[in-house]
Amino acid sequence: MNIAMIFAGGSGVRMGAGVPKQFLEINGKPVVIHTLELFQYHSMIDKIYISVLAEYIDYMKILIDEYHIDKVEAVVPGGETAQDSIYNVLKKASEENPEDSVVLLHDGVRPYINGDVITRNIESVKKHGSAITSTLSYETVVISKDGSKVDSAPLRSQAFTAQAPQSFYLKDILDAHECIRKSPNGYENMVDACTIMKTLGRDVHLVEGNRGNIKVTTPEDVYIFRGLLQYKENEQAFGFGLTNRIEAKMNHYKKDSE
Repeated sequence: MNIAMIFAGGSGVRMGAGVPKQFLEINGKPVVIHTLELFQYHSMIDKIYISVLAEYIDYMKILIDEYHIDKVEAVVPGGETAQDSIYNVLKKASEENPEDSVVLLHDGVRPYINGDVITRNIESVKKHGSAITSTLSYETVVISKDGSKVDSAPLRSQAFTAQAPQSFYLKDILDAHECIRKSPNGYENMVDACTIMKTLGRDVHLVEGNRGNIKVTTPEDVYIFRGLLQYKENEQAFGFGLTNRIEAKMNHYKKDSE
């Protein structure tokens, strides 16, 4: 069982919009729907779970129906923090699925991952037990403890940017969350699953992500995503990348009709 877990509980403070950023419409479609469709039409994804702010659960369900995202099993209310929200979804999924299910943790506002990245995540979990989507840094990364003075500058060839999805066996990531929740500091400074795993001293494996896997957080990101969508449309105008998407949709609906 391969399960996508989409976390769309942000309030959109940095965006400065009147609605949470995941519900902003770009090219006539909410950002979270752009994201969900990536997993809806991927042949290896069996189920989707979503976490949103409690007051937006009904609206999320309306969008799911409107855009025919029928792999969704449940919409779960978010918690006090992003990691609390993830824990809520993990607990819900653990009640309904085998513990050796592969789970892909993904931001609802990362709407531009390639299907190959999803495939590599699943394959990496089955081979290594984990998958941290990442890209090699094109910029020089510097470490500063006080935000003023550079303390160190790792070699660029060894510097990667961790993104999402971040994927694991359900039992492993749920156990990691429960260990962190019992610790004195809880989720303090735990920004993602990679951080949680490394804090616990557990190994995680990198998989290559795609350029453009941005997190739509600021107004500038909206313009970048629009440009990426235009790039995809231009590819499809000449047939590039469209064949696989059509085939995935046809296989999905054929499976439903059997």
